[in-house]
Amino acid sequence: MTAREENAADGRGKAGEAVPPGKAAPTDETAPTDERENAGRRRFAGRAVVVFLVAFAAAVLFLTVLLLVTSSSEVLLRLDRATASDLHRYALRHPGFTSAMRGLSNSGKTVVWFLVMALVAGWLLRRRLRRLAIFVVVTVVGSSLLNNVVKLAVNRARPHLSDPVAVAAGKSFPSGHAQAAIVGYGVLVAVFLPIISRRWRPAAIAGAAVLVLLIGFSRISLGVHYLSDVIGAYLIGTVWLIGMISAFRTWRREEGKPVADLDEGLEPEHREQLAP
Repeated sequence: MTAREENAADGRGKAGEAVPPGKAAPTDETAPTDERENAGRRRFAGRAVVVFLVAFAAAVLFLTVLLLVTSSSEVLLRLDRATASDLHRYALRHPGFTSAMRGLSNSGKTVVWFLVMALVAGWLLRRRLRRLAIFVVVTVVGSSLLNNVVKLAVNRARPHLSDPVAVAAGKSFPSGHAQAAIVGYGVLVAVFLPIISRRWRPAAIAGAAVLVLLIGFSRISLGVHYLSDVIGAYLIGTVWLIGMISAFRTWRREEGKPVADLDEGLEPEHREQLAP
């Protein structure tokens, strides 16, 4: 009888540990599989912790900015006014720059995002991807409602500049364009990441991040938002997006669906259905 057979016969594992009744002793063939599974669990847990910390930090920073805005912090007001004044002077001297900023700003309008997301949700329903369609609609509409609630609660007036290059209605904090951009591009990346090759995923994420930053910058450059309005929008948009993605993953788990790593997208198993 070999050493392995003797271990199996007396109910002992490879390391001399007792094997629970009904469970086969681990062998050299199963050990690599167990190691991979354990490594996958550790990686998943580690990424979940990182996501939680990012959301927590964003929430704390947003509350800090909100407190500074509502208390009319002199330090924040000086920074906001200096940034607005410098960019306004530059915009007045460079009409080409101003035109480019208007184009970026118009691309981030709420009505534009609603139209784009309605088309995306309709296309997902046509592909019978009901969960993803619901995620898109609830995340985008919920973000817009949240933005309006915070605006009404804070009731901050927009910047007042002489010889303005653009005007906008409504309240100032947080920026609706900036929040719509970070949530909208985040939704698109999360939904369609499975059909982007791994080689191009960093470029796609970086491109979305650049567009988000440019849209926020355009609102400050046009003099319709303060710097803190845009920063606050990015922070609350991040918290909302992470919360909705976490809720979606919990929904999948409750339905008995596997929860993939974040870098795989929301539903990587539907890669073929997501492809054009």
